[in-house]
Amino acid sequence: MKVKDMENKVLGIEKQWLIDNKGIHTASEIAGQPSLWLETWEALNKQSATLEAFIETVISNEQLDIILTGAGTSAFIGEVLVASFKNAFNKDVRALSTTDLMTYPDHYLNKEKPTLLISFARSGNSPESVGVVDIANQFCKNIYHLIITCNKDGALAKQYHGENVFTFILPPKSNDKSLAMTGSFTAMLLSGLLISRYNEIQTLKSKVESIANTATNILQKQLDQLHKIAQLGFERAVFLGSGPMLGIATEGHLKVQELTDGKVVCKNDSYLGFRHGPKAVIDKTTLIVYHFANNEYVRQFEKDLVKEIHQRQDGIFRLGIGVPNLNKDLVDVLIDLPGCEDMDDAWMAVCSILPDQILAFFKCINVGLSPDEPSVSGNIARVVQGVIIYPYQANVEV
Repeated sequence: MKVKDMENKVLGIEKQWLIDNKGIHTASEIAGQPSLWLETWEALNKQSATLEAFIETVISNEQLDIILTGAGTSAFIGEVLVASFKNAFNKDVRALSTTDLMTYPDHYLNKEKPTLLISFARSGNSPESVGVVDIANQFCKNIYHLIITCNKDGALAKQYHGENVFTFILPPKSNDKSLAMTGSFTAMLLSGLLISRYNEIQTLKSKVESIANTATNILQKQLDQLHKIAQLGFERAVFLGSGPMLGIATEGHLKVQELTDGKVVCKNDSYLGFRHGPKAVIDKTTLIVYHFANNEYVRQFEKDLVKEIHQRQDGIFRLGIGVPNLNKDLVDVLIDLPGCEDMDDAWMAVCSILPDQILAFFKCINVGLSPDEPSVSGNIARVVQGVIIYPYQANVEV
């Protein structure tokens, strides 16, 4: 592709076509992630001193409980980051969606333990995101909030202040205009990784540059391959991952299902969990997407399932995503992640989701929908609608 041609295209498609067919925002947000990650590092690095003072105060509480929360895609960020915060802070860490916390706060919040609630939110306006902060303030005697949001004008950014609150607002470009979260997801995920290593942010710039280079490699070299896969007649898709990569598999399955308005029904699971019944979902119309761990011990379990599926020739196509030294003979296509060979899974996760996002974008077009507004049914919206937040009452008889 000539440079002149590249200037007129996004994800290999003419800009004017994307504008006319309501796909320009989604395409631009996917393609813009490498530069967004560098901007995110820059923004967080500027606040590193204030952030460090806040975190040092909070983690001085010996019995601190840490909860990573969000709704939908934002909740999956926490699933990726649990081990990163646990290992860095040496505290109990759980990932819980706001949709679970909202209904049964007494199952998850401990009134007597100091709690750090880390909230991830693109808009900061989802009813549950705001409601959970309010209910944690009501429920916990000693509560701290670390709010990570893409919208400076959202309720989370505007309503909560004080010594017990630190709010990081990502660069404006992270606040996706399209329905499906792409750049917002990876930028908030990266923010969480950097915050978990709050006293090393300045030295982590080279790592951010490395994953940005890996993402650029995908965007430059894998578009044609992913476009061809999207044109296959798959009606189901299964996304598999282990540990942090299970969070990525969960996000991947949601992206394809959202952007096809449910025309492709998707499932996510761990490699070991998939054997216990869910494997029955595979038929001749099923795309199988493997997110491989960057951990040799874990990959032993993953390869056993991959070999079994390969021998049976299950599904319509088998796509692998991982570092270059994997056994490519067991999948139909392997999307390499060069530069991630020595990274732990959570860091690799930031760029590992890109192939899923691109695949979802192309499949959306393939089934005749508009990526920026794929929900013809109106069942899903950019900010969830119709949720009423009721005042919390314990032990209510029904």
